[in-house]
Amino acid sequence: MPIKRVVAATVLAIGLCACATEPAQDETRIDADATVKHKKVVRIEVHKPDEVSQPGPGDRMPAGRPLGTRSSVVAPNGAAATAHPLATQTALDVLKAGGSAVDAAIAANAMLGLVEPTGNGIGGDLFAIVWDPETQQLYGYNGSGRSPLGATLDDMQAKADEFMQGEEIPPFGAAPVTVPGTVDGWYALHDKFGKQPMNMNLEPAIQYARNGAPIPEVIAYYWGRNATRLQEAADSGMLEEFDNAKATYFSPAPKEGSLFRNPDLADTLERIAYKGRNEFYSGETAHIMGDYFERIGGFLTYEDFAAHSGEWVEPICVTYRGDYKVCELPPNTQGIAALQMLQMLERFDLRGMGFGSTDSIMAQVEAKRLAFADRAAGYADPETSGIDPAIFVRPGYNAERADRIDLGQAMAPPAPGFADADAKLNDGDTTYLTVTDKDGMMVSLIQSNYRGMGTGLVADGLGFMFQDRGQLFSLDPAHPNVFEPGKRPFHTIIPAFAFKKDMPGCQVRAEPIEQACPFEPWLSFGLMGGGMQPQGHVQVILNLVDFDMGLQEAGDAARWEHVGGCEPTDDLNGDKCESDMGVVHLESGIPPETRAELEARGHTVECCKANAGGYQAIMRDFESGAWIAATEMRKDGSADGY
Repeated sequence: MPIKRVVAATVLAIGLCACATEPAQDETRIDADATVKHKKVVRIEVHKPDEVSQPGPGDRMPAGRPLGTRSSVVAPNGAAATAHPLATQTALDVLKAGGSAVDAAIAANAMLGLVEPTGNGIGGDLFAIVWDPETQQLYGYNGSGRSPLGATLDDMQAKADEFMQGEEIPPFGAAPVTVPGTVDGWYALHDKFGKQPMNMNLEPAIQYARNGAPIPEVIAYYWGRNATRLQEAADSGMLEEFDNAKATYFSPAPKEGSLFRNPDLADTLERIAYKGRNEFYSGETAHIMGDYFERIGGFLTYEDFAAHSGEWVEPICVTYRGDYKVCELPPNTQGIAALQMLQMLERFDLRGMGFGSTDSIMAQVEAKRLAFADRAAGYADPETSGIDPAIFVRPGYNAERADRIDLGQAMAPPAPGFADADAKLNDGDTTYLTVTDKDGMMVSLIQSNYRGMGTGLVADGLGFMFQDRGQLFSLDPAHPNVFEPGKRPFHTIIPAFAFKKDMPGCQVRAEPIEQACPFEPWLSFGLMGGGMQPQGHVQVILNLVDFDMGLQEAGDAARWEHVGGCEPTDDLNGDKCESDMGVVHLESGIPPETRAELEARGHTVECCKANAGGYQAIMRDFESGAWIAATEMRKDGSADGY
């Protein structure tokens, strides 16, 4: 059992790196399974599990449903699904005390920053989608931070030359740090939708930080991996200061079942709770952060924190199969990739093909490759790129792209298809949670430090690690995602939301049917894992819509992940990624004959290596009015309701 656990967790880590291109053996490239040693990168080899000897789930489904590992939660008043049972409990406590779904989401997120620092914390960024039943509107918030105003592309290239053979911004130390946007995001959401004072939302995390919070199995595993990787980064010189992080997180790293205390984080959260948003961006905490980066020779300054602001954005939505509408946030996120894939897949009879069939997976993988070609060349901060995100889902565009898909043969590496759509183009680790309340508000929220715990940098006495999201800038001056001062990098983290129409009884309410059966809020969902996220979003929707799965089954079902091709961090033109066919990773639940047939059609396939990520979702049951919540059991997730 211990061996199986380590292999599964290692496989899970593969997708945490947004740079999904598999390097050749003589390359120096860092990812989630790499260590830094003497300014070189050493890849850790992961042995594939023996397909024949892998044990199955056992006889755990008395209801006869073939895929789910547990029952979904059904609750009449409210529900929460998070990556840690204590965070889920905290969210429900807030709901029961009269808080809104946004209050509960903030409280859960604060708790996750304490108990799951391997993926998130107030040193990172936040994105959210909120359905407000009062205004009957869907709101999006982009809480991502910008690069230092005083840093230059030459500064980043120098760091890349020193530690990454000139190819990319280093993953650790001061170079990849961008301004953390989470606290701003909390307050923006709270100002619009909160019901109870912010100090009440943060108090549970404050108390557990002082007294000790329990750490479960998977989080403890990744915690230990981060200790090793960050120490090697410090030894190499990439990480300028590591004593603070060691004192906060690794003295020693907590084991499964142990209690973790972080009094510095408790003090920081308490100041934020009682002094407000500006405490973090222009108050005492901001001065501590600015002084720290000056001391270690970093790039961020107090002025960078003081200049930060997130923004409300309009979610972008597309219909699927007529009766469903799926919504994502626009770039600088990668959410539109999921929408592009869904638009391409509408032409295929996936239901007739069947779940896990060769034709079904072939169509999905090829749609992913086409969407990710656009992602690599055009997904960037629209404030500076000049690229209108709507061009990627404009009418007919993805249907035309889908004409390239041949189910019998894998296409050659595709080029982006949007270059003629806008003249401006020619010029130039994570946690997800979802909460709903008795009033019908639904919150889809994702928050991350990006790679694992982040950069390895912890400011004096603050108790949280800074994100390394800035590694996702390109170093190519011609790329829309090139590093520039005061710019938001490409982001992998994406919350999702979906609507459904043709609800029970609506056909008799009015005519025409389009007016009688409007889209109604249906599903708040998301998952984790770098480039796996849009691929996973699509698979969840297909599982629910085309393959008639329940909400728990939709997350537990075996997944595929295509890894390879160009990334938004690569050069815009002439990069070797342009000839990379990539690899299709399949989980062991996919039939062996499907794997063999995919290889016969031109794909390289690796078994039992798909990125499971994590999965949380809440669905509205329109007949009963109840909430259905699900969480994936491949992480320490928890779903509950009341």
